[in-house]
Amino acid sequence: MEISPEEYRNYVSERARKSPLAKDTALAFVVGGLICVLGQVIHGLWVRVGLNEQDAGTATSCTLIALSALLTGLNLYSRLARYGGAGTLVPITGFANAVVSPAMDFKSEGMITGMAAKMFTVAGPVIVYGTLASVIYGAALMLLR
Repeated sequence: MEISPEEYRNYVSERARKSPLAKDTALAFVVGGLICVLGQVIHGLWVRVGLNEQDAGTATSCTLIALSALLTGLNLYSRLARYGGAGTLVPITGFANAVVSPAMDFKSEGMITGMAAKMFTVAGPVIVYGTLASVIYGAALMLLR
């Protein structure tokens, strides 16, 4: 059976599930906002334990990255993303998820050829090396103070 492109478009549009745009937008807003609120709470905790504002900001970023990586490893971040959609793409947590998720998917292929290779493929060597360089730079800076 052969159908024209127009008939195919009509066929698909009749059967395609309509996206609840207002609901998806609201959920993304709420989930993204809650991630940001969590960041503010974590920042406040770091200030409370004695870090200055700048160091607390750095510690907050590191904490959010670690939490996102942990939740991705436990397969909880993907559940949150199914519910919160684009709200989970808040830059820092979305970045950590983008690095850890493919590494977890290919862990059965081994540490180097699976996890490390796929992690670098998806996140991009520039981003991963940039993060690693900033951690090393930050550690050196803290040691030299």
